[in-house]
Amino acid sequence: MSAGSRLLSSLSEAHRAIVQRYLERCSFEAGATVLREGDATREMYLVVEGEGRLRRGDLDLGLVGPGDHVGELALVAGRPRAATLVAATPMILDRFDGQRFRALADEEPRTATALVEALVSTLGTQLTEMTDSVGVLLRERSVPRRTSIKATIDGAPRDVRTGTRVGDLLPREVDGAPVVAALVDHKAVALTTPLTASAHVAPLSSAHWEGERIVRESTVLLLLEAASDIPQLQVRVNATMGNAIWLELGGCASPHGVVDRLRARMNELMERDVAFREEWWTLEEARSHFLETGGRAAFELLRTWRESTVPMVSCGRFQAIRSGAMVPSARMLQRFSLAPTAEGAVLIAGDPPVGFEPERSTWAEIMRDHARWLAGLGVTSVGAFNRSCVDGGVSETIRVAEGFHEKRLARIADLIAEREGRVRVVCIAGPSSSGKTTFIKRLKVHLALVGIHPVAISLDDYYVDREKTVRGPDGEYDFEALEALDLDLLGEHLRRMLRGEAVRTARYDFVTGKSHPSGGPEIVLGPREVLMLEGIHGLNPKLLGDTVPHAHTFKIFIQPMTSLPFDEASRLGAADLRLLRRIVRDRRGRGCSPGDNIMRWPSVRRGERLHIFPFVDQADVVFDTSLVYELSVLKTYAERYLLEVPEDHPAQPTASRLRQLVDRFVAIHAAHVPPTSILREFIGESAFEY
Repeated sequence: MSAGSRLLSSLSEAHRAIVQRYLERCSFEAGATVLREGDATREMYLVVEGEGRLRRGDLDLGLVGPGDHVGELALVAGRPRAATLVAATPMILDRFDGQRFRALADEEPRTATALVEALVSTLGTQLTEMTDSVGVLLRERSVPRRTSIKATIDGAPRDVRTGTRVGDLLPREVDGAPVVAALVDHKAVALTTPLTASAHVAPLSSAHWEGERIVRESTVLLLLEAASDIPQLQVRVNATMGNAIWLELGGCASPHGVVDRLRARMNELMERDVAFREEWWTLEEARSHFLETGGRAAFELLRTWRESTVPMVSCGRFQAIRSGAMVPSARMLQRFSLAPTAEGAVLIAGDPPVGFEPERSTWAEIMRDHARWLAGLGVTSVGAFNRSCVDGGVSETIRVAEGFHEKRLARIADLIAEREGRVRVVCIAGPSSSGKTTFIKRLKVHLALVGIHPVAISLDDYYVDREKTVRGPDGEYDFEALEALDLDLLGEHLRRMLRGEAVRTARYDFVTGKSHPSGGPEIVLGPREVLMLEGIHGLNPKLLGDTVPHAHTFKIFIQPMTSLPFDEASRLGAADLRLLRRIVRDRRGRGCSPGDNIMRWPSVRRGERLHIFPFVDQADVVFDTSLVYELSVLKTYAERYLLEVPEDHPAQPTASRLRQLVDRFVAIHAAHVPPTSILREFIGESAFEY
């Protein structure tokens, strides 16, 4: 029996004999899981023979052997398992489950009370030992000077205990949207973060753009944890569009069966409400972990890491470098979908984006081409890129990246020239800060090389009078709506120009808000000339209607799409890249502060989702304007500009996160950037006139 148990040895002989009657002997083979972290089973085990290894996530908590006991909190308080116990050798244990414990309490209350007192005593000893150990580890760090601090919520200060979790001070929802993180002095932190100093505390819900990011990245981590249970499966994040994440699946014959297993495992993790844990590891510890587990991209990133510690996050066993706050537990991620694609799978964190199309063959082709030439350079991650820069590979990387753009521009010009029926109108659309202006100027050069001369018309000159502009739900003029354009006038001018007539185009006075239907320049379209229309509605079929036959149009969608991964769990998002481009351009050349730009960004994104992305499938070609090296150049501007955002500004959560993002790149001086690069549109000194 369990006579050697240190727990039972503290009982009287009579009580010990009674407890023994309620124990159940069981055995486990080596490698068997006795307890699993997060499970809700109510059983305590007393080790009779053999040894088992305790683990919490990837943290080894050591061995348990004869005389030890595990699971007392689950038995007495119903707490979920805090650790996993795996038999290191064949084990014999005495099991004490919840039903037997209740029977003991009913039939032998004095013995049950003595047992609980013994459990409390052993827990107290463990707590003292743990406190002493933590004291040794943190002996050089000051302990809190106060037992209470002030948390200011909605302008009202409250006295709270030092170490109070911020989530305990906040509501679960704000206007129907779940609170997924907290803002502590305007910086996003996890709801499990303890307060150690007086601070302003506010909720961050999933309705906020930073809250959307937290849900998206938490859902990706949940999927990667689920994937870690499937042998040989390798999952990498490929690209994102809003809350849709395209995934590359390796090590499997077909994505369909794997996707079903992943979905089921994710649902299981949510049912168990597995916790997201945020930790700080030493740099050496993190490097060693990723090297041992095959996380090559993360290991490469840490080779140029500037700090001595690394923020880590996990949802079970899978560890990733933390890029920001995460949700506290898996149950908050109920609304997700996962579907197979020809290239792998697509994960949606929440509702699908407007105009969502999982199978984008053109995008897949661009990503394959992008990956192919980067692999040729040995640049497959941000860490590998940083190492290449340190080793002197900056110039070659820039030349190849710019050459890739040049090659695709030439191909687009050839496609326009080869189109059967001859192209008369080229429409170009893309979201904010995609580099449309420079793209158009470079495309004009390539079109001239194939004997085509473009004539540009600005759709902005075809606005209706301001007082006739439709209003949005907020009652303000909606200048991004298609109805804000005089489509009848535009259609009439296009028909006449395509017939070869001289047309005096429109002009819109932005100061007075008045339209001048014939106030623009006169255009006579020659035999080798094409009209070029650029604007937010360039892909919308209603823009041209039946004015121009389909065979005579060519539509182009542009935006930065491809980027290098930071690690297996994350890569730079296209929206963050565009926002950084916009911040640098507008702060440098337009006098717009970074804080104001960040606050306008949600409105900009809303317009893109409504008026651009739903019509991407109308495009004849897609052009990726991203440059693998550009974040290293933008960093030299963005670091300073983002620091200009005041600490108490509502844009501070995003500014703080973007500073951490650019910090992961090695800086490159702007002098290396060619004068015709799309990047020059944002950093200045372009060879083109704007």
